[in-house]
Formats: sequence, C-alpha cells, structure tokens
Amino acid sequence: MHKKDQPLIFELSKKGRTGYSLTELDVPEVDLSTLAPEGFIRSSAPELPEVAELDIMRHYTALSKRNHGVDSGFYPLGSCTMKYNPKVNEAVARYAGFAHIHPLQEASSVQGALELMYDLQEHLVEITGMDEVTLQPAAGAHGEWTGLMMIRAFHEANGDLNRTKVIVPDSAHGTNPASATVAGFETITVKSNEDGLVDLDDLKRVVGDDTAALMLTNPNTLGLFEENILEMAAIIHGAGGKLYYDGANLNAVLSKARPGDMGFDVVHLNLHKTFTGPHGGGGPGSGPVGVKADLIPFLPKPVLVKNGDQFEFEYNRPQSIGRVKPYYGNFGINVRAYTYIRSMGPDGLKAVSENAVINANYMMRRLAPHFDLPFDRHCKHEFVLSGKRQKKLGVRTLDIAKRLLDFGYHPPTIYFPLNVEECMMIEPTETESKETLDSFIEAMIQIAKEVEETPEVVQEAPHTTIIGRLDETKAARQPILRYQKKEAVEV
Repeated sequence: MHKKDQPLIFELSKKGRTGYSLTELDVPEVDLSTLAPEGFIRSSAPELPEVAELDIMRHYTALSKRNHGVDSGFYPLGSCTMKYNPKVNEAVARYAGFAHIHPLQEASSVQGALELMYDLQEHLVEITGMDEVTLQPAAGAHGEWTGLMMIRAFHEANGDLNRTKVIVPDSAHGTNPASATVAGFETITVKSNEDGLVDLDDLKRVVGDDTAALMLTNPNTLGLFEENILEMAAIIHGAGGKLYYDGANLNAVLSKARPGDMGFDVVHLNLHKTFTGPHGGGGPGSGPVGVKADLIPFLPKPVLVKNGDQFEFEYNRPQSIGRVKPYYGNFGINVRAYTYIRSMGPDGLKAVSENAVINANYMMRRLAPHFDLPFDRHCKHEFVLSGKRQKKLGVRTLDIAKRLLDFGYHPPTIYFPLNVEECMMIEPTETESKETLDSFIEAMIQIAKEVEETPEVVQEAPHTTIIGRLDETKAARQPILRYQKKEAVEV
C-alpha cells in the first residue's frame, strides 16, 4: 500500500473481529426498555467497525504521524501561544491522588486536590493583580462569558439596567464580540490609530452612560503594548463601566506587568496557553477568571474557600451568577498549570516573557525586509506582517501559508487581525531555540523569493503533504462529517 493511502477504520472492518477481550458475563442481563422511556432505545445496535486490536493500533498510530503538534514541529500560531508542554506537568497530573479521585467524593476525602486548587487560585491572584479567582470556566471564551455575566450582574445590582453596550477594539479576538453577544450585550467597535493602539479620541466618542465594559487584551492582538492603558481605564471608569482583560496575550507580560495594576476589573486566563496545558483538539482547556473586590459577590458558586486548616466549597452566595461548569472546572489542566507555575517560580515566569519578546522581535526584524511591516515598532510576544507586496504579484497570504507546509511548519495565523490587509500573525513563544527560529525565517525568505521568481510553486502549494490543495469552498459548503458507505455518498 502506498504510504499516502490510509483506509478508514470502517474500511478495515471484517465481521467477527474484535479489538477487546472481556470475561464472560456473570450477572443477569437487563432489559434496557425498563431503564429508559420508549423511543430512547435504539432499535438496532449501532454500525461500528469490527477490527482487531493490532490493526486498531497501527491505524491510529499511522494517523497520529500525520498530525502536526508542538511536540513534532514549530507551531507559530499568532494569538494562541502554542508553546511546549513540559512532560513533568503530565507526570504530576497522573499521580493517583489526582487522577483517580472522583468529583462527587466528599470534600473531606480530597483535601489535597482542594488545597492545590486553592493554592493555584492564590498564585493567579498574585500573577494578575486581582483580588479573587475562580477556576470554574472551561476555556478562554467560557471565561469571557463568565466575566461578562458578572459585570452584567454587578450593573443590575446597582440598578444600571441601561448599561447594555460592550466596547471592543477593531483588532479584538473574535471571541470578544461573540461572548458579549451571548451575554446579552450589544457590541460597539473602537478604532485603532496609526500606531496600532486604541484611538483615545474614538474611545471617548463611543463611551457613555450605556457602557457596561471595554474588552481589551494588553499587549493587543497586533502584539503591541497599549501604552495609554491607564488613561483608557480612567475613561471607562469615569463613565461607570468596567475594564475586561482578555488573557490570551498574558505570556508577554508575566512577572513584568499585572492587569490589575493597569486598571482592569476582570481578567480571564488561558491555562492551556500561557501555563502550558495541552492546547487544541477540542480541549480540555481552562479559563479561570479573576475579579477585583467589588465583583467578588458575583463569582460563580460554589466558591472554594479555606476554613481553618480545611478546604471546602461555599454555596451561600446570594448574588452569584450561579454554577458555570460542573465539578468546578477541568481539574487535570489545573494540576498541569499549578505544576508549571511552581516549577518556574517568579524568576522563571519573568524569563518566559523576556524570551518570548526577544524571539518575536528577532523574527520580526529579520523578516521585515521581505514582507510589509504594518507597524514598525518594537513588538511584544507576537507580531504581524502583511503580504500586500506578494498579493500584487498574484500570490495571497493563504498561498504562503500553504507553502509553509512543504517546509514542515504549521502556518501562522492568517487574515487576522482584520484591520491588517493580507495579515500574517506570528508568535514564536519562548520555548523555541534560535536555530528553529532561523530555520523558519529562511523558509519564509525562500517563499518570498519564489513569489518573485516562480509564483506558481507557491500558488499551487502544498506539494509534499499527504493531502494537497483542498477545494475549500466545497469543503465548507458540502462537508461530510461522518462515515458513509461508498454507495451512499453522492459523487
């Protein structure tokens, strides 16, 4: 079989083969119809593949080798901080005292786990400059929504029912306006100025007595530090609104600057980004939310507290927005983040940001002669390039991203932020060596030369991957999301 041919697991199926071995059933069989209402029991067993264990292992091992991840290659995905996950985190998360406990156990029987969670909360309080943290939210966007719901509850408790608008910059993460909408707010866009920062005059224009909050990340999505953040905080607070910190870019300022000291009232963190939990593949993530003192009454309940030398959940929180996640968050990711923080210490976390910023500026300056640089100034942990000059030669940023696959690299984020034409957003993180950065830089420079000399090579990329250039329009409009027998598929 050609190495590029990999049959589906259903195509490997042979009737009667099994990938498991169970002991003979020694308890009476149960009539399932007695356990569920009529109509909820399948009339027949689901059609599942029948494959031997060895074939299953070879099949999924072969598929895994086709996947790209941080452990297998450079992953410069801007805005997502796809950095290496230290394996000591994995080892600790698998300790029996953490991995084998059950979320429904009595609190008295899991004091060690609760102490870890409480200690993690306290570390995150110190790192962010907030007054209290909840670990409940399951991921970043979930944290955004949780924070906004607390802001909404705060305004409603004060009788400010007219505060229905959330301001977001034109360079904001797409989850910001989405989360605000789901939380029941209307979003208002504030423009960026020529330096890539929030335009203060435009902010003053859109803020008012109907402003609930401003959502912002600092450094922003262009990788630039919002140097007027204290004035922005004064503008929002002066109007009675709250300042919300999107923690996606916290990797740039660890132990250097704290959102709480910048004037932010709410912050969500991405433990699966900044604090090296596994990232991607649908989760699990973890998006803790920190708040200043006046928002503490609205934290999701139950709240983990320390009572003497015992740790327990407190449910008597009448102003709470309620529970937002069963079992108080994704515990395994919290263990990994706690291990990372304790392993690094304050000096290590500071070095994280210093190296991330150095790496990003090094790459930016080396690539600037070959692509357009929209904002010619020092960046933080990430930077944006524009492929406008390549577009004039008939090559799009999408083509450049596809061509990078031939060099064994995951492409950077493209076409985002939306306020940069033909945008490429690159974040190297602190975990990559200079040799890796140089290799990626040389690949980008070679592609830039190919655009000028042999543009068709880039336009038709990728050439060396298992699957070549896809018809993306057809894939979006006619997706096949589950297995179907060949005779049932329309050609």
